[in-house]
Amino acid sequence: MLDISPRFEESNDALYLQLYRYFCTEIQSRRILSGTRLPSVRALSKFLHVSKTTVETAYHQLLAEGYIESRERSGFYVVDMEWDGPIKLKQRQTEEDAQQQIPYKAETSTEENALSIQYDFHQARVDSDYFPYELWRKYSNQVMQRENKSVLYYGHYQGEPELREEIARYLRRARGVQVTAEQIVIGSGTQVLICILGFLLGNRERVVAIEEPCYQGVRTVFLQLGYEILPIKLEEDGISVAALTESGARMVYVTPSHQDPSGIVMPYAKRVKLLNWANQSQSFIMEDDYDGEFRYNGKPIPSLQGLDTEGRVIYLGTFSKALLPTIRMSYMVLPHELLSSYHEKLASFDQTASRIHQETMALFMKNGDWERHIRKMRTLYRKKHEAMLQLLQEELGTCVRVKGQDAGLSVTVEVNSACMSRELEKIAASVGVQVYPTAHKWVDPTKKGLPTFQFGFGGQSIQEMTEGIRLLKGAWGPYLQAEFAGK
Repeated sequence: MLDISPRFEESNDALYLQLYRYFCTEIQSRRILSGTRLPSVRALSKFLHVSKTTVETAYHQLLAEGYIESRERSGFYVVDMEWDGPIKLKQRQTEEDAQQQIPYKAETSTEENALSIQYDFHQARVDSDYFPYELWRKYSNQVMQRENKSVLYYGHYQGEPELREEIARYLRRARGVQVTAEQIVIGSGTQVLICILGFLLGNRERVVAIEEPCYQGVRTVFLQLGYEILPIKLEEDGISVAALTESGARMVYVTPSHQDPSGIVMPYAKRVKLLNWANQSQSFIMEDDYDGEFRYNGKPIPSLQGLDTEGRVIYLGTFSKALLPTIRMSYMVLPHELLSSYHEKLASFDQTASRIHQETMALFMKNGDWERHIRKMRTLYRKKHEAMLQLLQEELGTCVRVKGQDAGLSVTVEVNSACMSRELEKIAASVGVQVYPTAHKWVDPTKKGLPTFQFGFGGQSIQEMTEGIRLLKGAWGPYLQAEFAGK
């Protein structure tokens, strides 16, 4: 066996910490060389007369900080690279300084890092195994028949009429939206539609209120269009209408069916308050219903737009979550007041979504396959949702607090740790797990509190989620507090 002779001392430090520090010193001083295979957990625990848990915990911390790597069916090895020292953990109160106005970029952005990730908990991934490949190919082939050669030309600037008819039927039946096909505008993603709205609403004050925190993609578009952003705090049931009123804004962007990232589902009473604010102030509400089809406790809540009697709500929807993101197809429902303005100002804007995909989607919906697909995916995601909640409870227990667990393809998790969220993200990546902090979704990072993450479950099997969460438990374990205060 490799010569390992740590000196365990009587102190307040646990044995695993003493063993971990011994390995750090030996590796940094090159007394244990790069590429060296470490003894197995069983062999080392027997040799040192300590428990296997002590050795496992020490190894997990070394893994988390990048000193060693795990090779499948082979064991633990000292990393073969120049070592710069362990991750330096900062106090949580300094996190806002590190996060202030720094654009978020996942640590797996490089090809080298991406190849090392085995378990990806991205909040917007869908289950590709259940995409209806054969049906989509069938309808796509129908669209691409020679006799349908007009599909090769430019289509209607609002989107293909057949698809707008099908979307209108679906929204009336499934989401309670008051809509005709003439009110629908199709675009290649929600951000493109927000750009169109930014141009359309530009004659009003260039100020827009947003939830704090919220989806940063929309915030970025408004900033690039020169709008002033007014972050409005969230309450337990959604955006604070009192704070919104005080802001003086006459436009607001909200995600009432599944607030991003908190997961709050806005109840009926709060929806009425928000509509009353819009009616009294003659303001517009942008309702982003990005994954409203997926609600797991009770039936999906009808849209905010469906309660609107004064034409104050602009409804936004997408095919990205229920079908596939790469189709790049979203839609919005304009109130009649804005529809007239749209025709007057933006009729010269060509359609941004693929006409071929639009006609394929129209056939998919017309033949009933869209709603059958949603029902199938809702059943599948409900099972994954339940599994995710159970895994978080069993593996991380009182060290985390789950929020926003009633809808969508992700759950939001607060982590009781003194580490910054970026540090926890790096620690997770070091064992092959990619997690996604929510810090970049705040305008004011000083208010975001504990490290918080969105755990997506759509794109992984239950087995993959299980393995990923267990790896995460081992990596994060040394950095977690036992439980939340007051629990």
